[in-house]
Amino acid sequence: MAIVRKRKSRGRIGRRVEKRPRPVARKRADGRLASPELRLLHAPTLSKPPPELRREVTVATYNVHRWAGINGRGPTDPARAGFVISELDADVIAVQEAMRPHRADDPLVALADALGMYVIFAATRVHKRGELGNAIFSRWPINGVSMVDLSFSRLERRAAVSAQIPFEGGIFDVVATHLALADRTRHRQVQSLLEHPRFRGGPTLLLGDMNAWRKCKATRALEEEMQHRHHNLDWPASFPSAAPVWSLDRVYARGAKILELFAHESRAAKRASDHLPVVARVELPACGAGRCLRFWVVT
Repeated sequence: MAIVRKRKSRGRIGRRVEKRPRPVARKRADGRLASPELRLLHAPTLSKPPPELRREVTVATYNVHRWAGINGRGPTDPARAGFVISELDADVIAVQEAMRPHRADDPLVALADALGMYVIFAATRVHKRGELGNAIFSRWPINGVSMVDLSFSRLERRAAVSAQIPFEGGIFDVVATHLALADRTRHRQVQSLLEHPRFRGGPTLLLGDMNAWRKCKATRALEEEMQHRHHNLDWPASFPSAAPVWSLDRVYARGAKILELFAHESRAAKRASDHLPVVARVELPACGAGRCLRFWVVT
């Protein structure tokens, strides 16, 4: 996937015409977002009928590390992580630490158009390079989006984002998560999610960067509440990508069955980010009257 910057052009009278930047999310005086904001809901440019939603779907979660590679210090290259996302061939992909630059072309739109997928993006903070947050890509149209603020710490802005996708008369909401680094804050975030009415309303998948460096109250609460339980040793190691040791990126299921769970360890994936993508094959329940599948994204 090539992401090309538009060149400046000259108008009729020879003056230079600047490309107008996108509107920037509202910030407080200290530079932080007043609250997490939905900044993008995009359908692929070349639209075509979406594929049939089968009972078995493939989902993935991927922390792209601001498109900046393994150490995060080099120049950003969205095409590098975009190629890895294309390798996954997943139906739904939750992306954490996605960066939308203020003035350059939007890499999320470019990637969604290249893959023929729908995408939403929620910004959790803004700095000089652009808006930073989380995105969901979906092969199927997204009918609605809702958010829950999980910012229980002054240092970290987090939010839960729900993408609502209709199928067979029901709704499936879409999960990735990027929880806090601090144990206490992470536990509060998990409690808030598990107690939320939308989260408890039907079968659920929860995907994302859980920052689970060790077994803690947050992971114990998830394992007790969610139907598909793992011992920590069973989670595929995904961090650091060059030689993975820790299982930070996970997929939890409730009311659906995880058939297979693995880290995507291609050569490109080991260079594109400090995290490896984690992929799951999931069997969905038959959708009857009033039943639906929900996916969430936590930012």
